[in-house]
Amino acid sequence: MAGTDKTKTVDFGPAPRIVLVNPQLGENIGMAARAMANFGLFDLCLVDPREGWDRERAASAASAALATVEKLTEFKTLPEALKDRHYVYATTARPRGMTKHVITPEQAGLDMRQRINRGENIAVLFGRERWGLNNDEVSLADVIVSAPVNAAYASLNIAQAVLLMGYEWFKHDATSLGQATPELAAIAGPGLHMPNTRPATKDELFGFYDHLEKALDASGFFKTEDLKPSMIRNLRNVFARAEMSEQEVRSLRGVIASLSRRPDGGREGK
Repeated sequence: MAGTDKTKTVDFGPAPRIVLVNPQLGENIGMAARAMANFGLFDLCLVDPREGWDRERAASAASAALATVEKLTEFKTLPEALKDRHYVYATTARPRGMTKHVITPEQAGLDMRQRINRGENIAVLFGRERWGLNNDEVSLADVIVSAPVNAAYASLNIAQAVLLMGYEWFKHDATSLGQATPELAAIAGPGLHMPNTRPATKDELFGFYDHLEKALDASGFFKTEDLKPSMIRNLRNVFARAEMSEQEVRSLRGVIASLSRRPDGGREGK
C-alpha cells in the first residue's frame, strides 16, 4: 500500500514516545521512523545507540519521515529517556518470569489512547535487533505487550514491531481508511463502496426481476409450469444476495434486452 500526500501538514500533537534501546543500524532506525509516521507518531528516542550509527542510511530508509529522524533525541541510559513519562509499555515476545501485567497490542492501543487523552506522557520500549530488551529494562516498564504470533517464529524486526503498535494506537481515532487523492476522498470506513452510483431500490429490483422472468419465459427457460414458481424464487434470491447497485441493475437489464433481440430469442443451438 503506497501513497504519501505531501500537502498534508505533520501533526506533532500528543502521542506516545517510541524508544529504541541500543539500536545498531541506521536502516532500522529509519524504517522505524517511517513506520511511526504512518500512524501519527513522531517522538523518536534512541537509548545507547551504536556509536557512529549511519544517519544518512537512516534518513534514506525513513523516506518521507525524514523529519522524525532529524528531530530524534538520544540518551545514554533508559531511566534518562523515561524520567518524564507517566506510563511505559515494554514490547517483548519472551516470557520474563516476573510479576507484571501482560496485554496484547490491541489492548495497549486503546489504553495508550485513553492515557494520552488524560494528559499522561507515555512511552513504548523496543529492544535490540537481535535479542530485544533485557529483564532489567523490562522491569522499568509498567506493563508488557506481547503479540499473538506464530510460536515457531515469534521474532519481529524493529520496524514491524513499531508498525504493529503504531497501528493499534492510531486506529481508535482514525477517521478514514487509506489515503485521499485529488479525484476521490479517502474511504470513510469498511464495507461496500459504490462510487458514482447507489444501492438499487426495491422498485428497480422488482423491475429487473420482471424483465428477466419475461425474457426467460419467452426463451422457453421454464420447462414446466409446476417448477416455474420455485425457479423464479431461486433466481430472485441469487440477485438479492448480490446487493446490487442501481448501475448494475441497469447494466443487467441492458444485457437482457440485447439477448432478447437475437434472432433466436436468446436460445442457443439454433
